[in-house]
Amino acid sequence: MKKVNDIFGKELKVLNIGLEQFYEDLKSQDIKAVQMDWRPPAGGDSEAADLLAALLG
Repeated sequence: MKKVNDIFGKELKVLNIGLEQFYEDLKSQDIKAVQMDWRPPAGGDSEAADLLAALLG
């Protein structure tokens, strides 16, 4: 349990993979954060994703 408690009190660094507003809120609180612009493969279309996967092997 000691290792879990070691994270408290340390500087927080965040990678946000989601709504950009979360990133903006973190930055406004002077928390180090990086916003990742990620989208699901094929725009979330599972059939198109399956076709792409088949093409890529």
